[in-house]
Amino acid sequence: MAKVFAVSVSENKGEQKENVEQVTLQEDHGIVGDAHADDWHRQVSLLAKESIQKMKEQGLDVSAGDFAENLTTEGIDLLELEIGARFKVGPEVVLELTQIGKECHDRCAIYYQAGDCVMPREGVFAKVIEGGQIKPGDAIEVIGSDD
Repeated sequence: MAKVFAVSVSENKGEQKENVEQVTLQEDHGIVGDAHADDWHRQVSLLAKESIQKMKEQGLDVSAGDFAENLTTEGIDLLELEIGARFKVGPEVVLELTQIGKECHDRCAIYYQAGDCVMPREGVFAKVIEGGQIKPGDAIEVIGSDD
């Protein structure tokens, strides 16, 4: 079963995020209290625990939130999803995939803290279609697309 491994927030963009017990997502905004919440297409960032594990196997001392991801997932291949895919997270939240990977113009603080940044290669971004709360252990289920 695909699930949420960790939920993380930060006050500023471009920094590692702090793991928290749960987050509240607001429709068309993102995670309440997170630096990336706004009326844009990258409201929530997701990275697979499996991607973080690859970095650990390269000798990096990293964990959930270190790559500035809001949701660390487990058991779902995020890179197999297509733009527009919708997925339910927990009992209420619906997210829509808006971007796969990102271009990094400079090496960010995360790169210097962690020694590498997997987010540009394997991170995905989504907007909030239906808000609610998410916590570690919540199920993730692909439910279709926006068309």
